Amino acid sequence: MTHSNQKFIIALDQGTSSSRAVLVDSSGRIVAFEQQEFTQHYPKSGWVEHEPMEILESQLTVFKLLIANQNITLDSIKAIGITNQRETTVVWDKQTGKPVYNAIVWQDKRTSPICETLKKEGLESYVKERTGLVIDSYFSATKIHWILENVEGAKEKAATGDLLFGTVDTWLLWNLTKGKVHATDYSNASRTMIFDIVKLKWNKTILDRLEIYTSMLPEVKPSSYHYGDFEFEGIQIPITGIAGDQQAALFGQTCFKPGMAKNTYGTGCFMLMNTGQHLQYSQNGLLTTIAWGIDGEVHYALEGSVFIAGAAVQWLRDALKIIQTASDTQPISESLSGDNPVYFVPAFSGLGAPYWDMNARGAIFGLTRDTGAEHLIRATLEAIAYQTVDVLQAMQKDSGIELQALKVDGGACVNDYLMQFQADMLGVPVEKPECIESTAMGAAYLAGLEIGLWSKDQILQTKEIEKTFIPAFNSLKREKLYKGWQKALNKSREWHEED
Repeated sequence: MTHSNQKFIIALDQGTSSSRAVLVDSSGRIVAFEQQEFTQHYPKSGWVEHEPMEILESQLTVFKLLIANQNITLDSIKAIGITNQRETTVVWDKQTGKPVYNAIVWQDKRTSPICETLKKEGLESYVKERTGLVIDSYFSATKIHWILENVEGAKEKAATGDLLFGTVDTWLLWNLTKGKVHATDYSNASRTMIFDIVKLKWNKTILDRLEIYTSMLPEVKPSSYHYGDFEFEGIQIPITGIAGDQQAALFGQTCFKPGMAKNTYGTGCFMLMNTGQHLQYSQNGLLTTIAWGIDGEVHYALEGSVFIAGAAVQWLRDALKIIQTASDTQPISESLSGDNPVYFVPAFSGLGAPYWDMNARGAIFGLTRDTGAEHLIRATLEAIAYQTVDVLQAMQKDSGIELQALKVDGGACVNDYLMQFQADMLGVPVEKPECIESTAMGAAYLAGLEIGLWSKDQILQTKEIEKTFIPAFNSLKREKLYKGWQKALNKSREWHEED
């Protein structure tokens, strides 16, 4: 395929299980994409790692494949936007460019004991007030601390200014610019648990407590900004947009106004509500985070993070081997008649919002003699929807806003059974856009805004709804099913105890 006289943005979408490069044309349409999975490492129970060089190589590979397979000229690529798995922590040697340790993934639980110590020291309210976050191993701060304490020579190198820290966007940016730019955007910085989202700078008190050196930290810039250039085959391609994947999806769903919300169904499940320039603290177990920084303004969001969503379907496929592909789950679930008495709580990495229970563990309830694999498959999809209900209820309490509809995106929203059950359990319509690649589109939109390729108004005109799922359950049925979920959830909590 040849594209002549066109302008394109390439979104580099670096996710938890794969790297993607997405080609977006000047009308805001996705033309093509390339994707490559990379290795997940589980060195110990509860530990999750990625190899940073493999992340970089896979991202470069899909970029090159996209250009080659679409036969586009390099000068038609006007900008690059980056979106990334958040919180995942990379520490590397400034001189050699080599990581001192594998990337510690957001799902990793090894720093739970450090978090418990910080809580016992009474730091919870301070951390929430300054960073908008709860103290949890999910975030980058304690992961950096662990690397400095446990990797031989790391602390000494950090003390001399020879180590750099970054979330995955920073790692990619540093490499794409050949070490010239060590930066991140507001949205990613706000996920580290060391960034003050009120003063918009790194927080010295938390850094000192965790013995993290300020020389390691990237500069923090707006989400739509000319960070630097990627030189590829003699052509300089500007990198002009960066946002963490969930904030990018919020932007890609055009949730530009306060009160608008989206839910992304990926490895985890992430619901965000735009609260505008108002920093809204949660009283119900949600996070306050930076949505994006554009045109000198910072917008905030409330966020509820469900750790395990699509990852539970991967578990059915890879560990239990009871499905061949994720798409098998829809016809299997639809083939069952009657209400499902089985509840599956996929707390493999503890529970996120609104519970924040690092010691919860996965559990299955309601098994009877006639329970089969198909019941567990259906219960897995329903668990994704139930966890979303938990988050939305907390979000409505905090914001005082009742959602009229939920915008959805991410890989799992192609599953009509899940989307219908989600609408049934929420009691509001679920809107699936024509383009479900909201994360990549958010990065592309941010990059295009910076170079003047389009405006926010033009972006709004490109969004189309493919399908709306209308709730079918009455309130009695909804309440009965949700009561069962709550019962199962509560029995899975505080299961794991540290020695």
